[in-house]
Amino acid sequence: MKMLLSKLGFGTTMEEAPEIVQGETPALQGADMAVAYFSSRTGGDLHDFLRVSPNRFLFGLLDVAGKRETSAAVLQAAQACFRSSAEELFADDELNESHAMIELSRRLNLEIMRAAGGVRSCPAFAGCYNEELGTVCYVNAGHTPALLRDDTSMVELPATGLPLGLFSLAPTDARIVGVGQRGSLAVVSRGVVEAESKHAEFGLEGVKSVMQGGPASARDLSQSILRRVQDFMHMAPKHNDVTALALTRGY
Repeated sequence: MKMLLSKLGFGTTMEEAPEIVQGETPALQGADMAVAYFSSRTGGDLHDFLRVSPNRFLFGLLDVAGKRETSAAVLQAAQACFRSSAEELFADDELNESHAMIELSRRLNLEIMRAAGGVRSCPAFAGCYNEELGTVCYVNAGHTPALLRDDTSMVELPATGLPLGLFSLAPTDARIVGVGQRGSLAVVSRGVVEAESKHAEFGLEGVKSVMQGGPASARDLSQSILRRVQDFMHMAPKHNDVTALALTRGY
C-alpha cells in the first residue's frame, strides 16, 4: 500500500514549495516515455504505465473530480483496475487493440462508480503504444485533447467519449494514430491548460508552442511544458494537479 500511495503522489505537505518531479521512466524499444508533475498534489490526477506484452506498452492519465483527500479511495481503485485489466486484456499477441482499449475503459468506468458509491466524473486518456508498428491505440474519455506532432504538422486527439464515472453505460470509441520516426505525443492534465495569468489561460496553445520548439526527448518535453506553465504564471502552480506525459520516438 505504501508503494501505491507513493505512485499516486500522496505524502507531500502543503507547506512544501511545489517543485517539478520527474516520474519513473519506463524502458521502450525505439522510443521513450516520461511524466513530470508539480509536487503539490491536491487534486485527482493519476498517471500509470506498464508493459503488457513484448511489444506493447500501456499508459494512462486520469483526473478524478474532487480534492485528493476525498478521492483517494477512487484513485487507488482506478489504478488497481487499470493494472489488473491490462494484464488480462493485452496479453494475447493477436489481440484487437481497439477492442481491448474499449473494454479497459468500460471496466474503469464501472470501477470508478463502484469505488465512489455513485457518480464521480473522471476524464481519462489511455493509450497502447505498439513498439513494432510505432502506433498508439487510444481512448479519450472527455479528457484534454492529446497533441501529436511530426516534422510537418501537429494535430489534436479529441474526446472519443464522455468522462468515466458518469453513466454505467457510457460507450467510448478507440482510435489509432501513428507516431513518426521523429514524432512526439503529449498528454497534459486539466491543470496545465487551466493555468491562469492576468485572466488568460495557458491553454492547449501554450503546450503547442512548447512542442513547436522542435524535437526533444520525452523527459525534456514533459519538463519543458511544466517550466513554461510556471513561467506563464510567474509562480509554481497550486490551483490544481499539473501533470505532463510525453512519448517521443528517435531518442
